[in-house]
Formats: sequence, C-alpha cells, structure tokens
Amino acid sequence: MKSTKPLRLAALLLAALAVPLVTMAQTPWPQKPVRLIVPFAAGGPADVLARAFARNFADAIGQPVIVDNRTGAGGAIGIDAVAKSAPDGYTLGLAHTGTTGINPHVMAKHPYNPLTDLTPITPLVSYANVLIVNDKVPARNVKEFVAWAKANPAAATYASGGNGATNHLAGGLLKMLTGAPLAHIPYRGSAPALQDVMAGNVSSMFDIPVTVIPQLKSGRIHPLAILAAKRSTFMPDVPTLREAGYPGFEEAGSDLWFGIVAPAQMPPALVELIYEATVKAANKPEMLETIRKMAYEPWTMPPAEFKTFIRDDFAKWEKVVKAAGLKSE
Repeated sequence: MKSTKPLRLAALLLAALAVPLVTMAQTPWPQKPVRLIVPFAAGGPADVLARAFARNFADAIGQPVIVDNRTGAGGAIGIDAVAKSAPDGYTLGLAHTGTTGINPHVMAKHPYNPLTDLTPITPLVSYANVLIVNDKVPARNVKEFVAWAKANPAAATYASGGNGATNHLAGGLLKMLTGAPLAHIPYRGSAPALQDVMAGNVSSMFDIPVTVIPQLKSGRIHPLAILAAKRSTFMPDVPTLREAGYPGFEEAGSDLWFGIVAPAQMPPALVELIYEATVKAANKPEMLETIRKMAYEPWTMPPAEFKTFIRDDFAKWEKVVKAAGLKSE
C-alpha cells in the first residue's frame, strides 16, 4: 500500500498557501489614490470639511486622496457620479442630508436611488439650522416674528440656498405650521442669501451656525431659534423651536449631516476597512479641530446603522416635503 503522507503534506501545504491568498483577495485595498467626490463648490463649508477629512484619511490609509468637486443639482450630480462608479473602494463621496433625504422627493428626475445605489459608510458630523431675522424686523422671538409676518405680508420673506435645500424646506414648514405668509426667495447658495438678509433685502432665513455666529457681532441679524431637539453647544442662549412654542418642528431640521458613502455592491470586508479608516481619520486632532471651528458636532456610526439611519431619514424628509407642499420650482 502506498503511503498517504505525501498527499496529506501536499494538502496541508495548499491549505497554508490558500490562507494568504484569500486574505489578499479580500483586503487588497488601497493600492492607489482614492477619489473623494464632493458635490458642492470649492471653498464652501462642505469643501472645507471634505479637504480636512481627505488629508486625515490619506494619513490613515497611506495613499493620496484626491478631492473632486462635482457641483450642480443640489449635490445630485456629484453623488450620482459616486453611484455610477465601480465598488472597488477608490471612489467615495461626501453625502449630505439633501443628497440622500431631500433631493429625491423634490427633483422631478432624480438620477439615483439613495437607498439602493449607494453603500453608506458613516456620518462625519451633524448640525442644525438656525432661524435668523435682519435688524429691520422688530421681532426677537419666533412668536413675535410670526405676528409681524402676518401683519406685514408684503415684507415677510425668507431666503434659502436654493429650491430643495434644507433651509427651503424649513421655511416652508414654518409657513405651514404657523400660517405666516412668508414668500420664498431662492439663491444660488446660502452665502449670497445670507448677504441679502444682512443687507435688509430679505427678512429672514434658516442658516447653519458656522456662518451665522461670525455675523452676530455686527448686530445686523438676530437668531430666534434653532431647529434641533436640544440647544447647540455653540449657541447655548438660542432656544429650540420647541422651547419657542412650536413643538415637533425639530423633525424638519434636526440631524442634518455630512457623511461618507460609496457605490452599491461593495464587498462587506472592504466596507469595514473603509469604515475603520474613516473613523480613524475622523478622530484625528486636526479633523476634530476643524469640526469644532465649523460649529459641527462629530458623529460616526457603523455602516449597518448608517444604512438604517439613511432609510429613516429618507422617509422623514418625504413627509416634510409633502407636508410643506414643496416641489422643484
């Protein structure tokens, strides 16, 4: 009878060789630069956040990260480019509340399905909108503003960063809940909208703390309330809308966020690698300092939880859009 030892040795050798081959097949990433698509213009808050993340993410993975600004359609063009990329880990995107929760319900021909065409990795930050008025409006709380708007319908206006933006929806919902006759004035971005509010050309606006806070010292704008479930650590004296007498309103603007997404059909092992590197980058001192300076709150969660959050966020904003009667104009 022939000995079976050579066969057993050969089988053991093949098994030993197979282990690194399987590991390599599952985790070859990254072997080249990673592209981060930012669906907003260079120089804006989203771009500043993205570039800080790109630097720290590059350190975490040991490869360059190239920021690619793809603007237009409220961020839909850029995130559509992510959705249509190969799920190999070399194209990621900076998603936002609008690109996954709002645009699909507002745009007549939205190019991708955020629930099936993307792989959620993790959020990076959360924040909330603040209701402000210019100094010509004789109101220093929300109830006074609503009363003034009803008494002065020709002057009662609210600016936004464009149709379908979170501050567009927030203003529309304020109209619906209070009966205030606020006329919507859309702009190409929130920066010019804020400038016109400060100049007294538009009476009110919902905007983010990072752009509102530096302007408060001028006395040309006044914060009335924040659209969140609790007060902001960056604006502790500004009440929530619930505290201002409008309970439930935080559903229209709490948990606004920026986060990292990838194309659909990405292998789970690769998703986990990218998630771990993203969390590592998000917790680096430079990244945390950038987040603090931008008046954002750091926020991460595992991919499975983020997927559930995006699904729930999608459903929430669908209700808000319908309740406010908003459509792409």
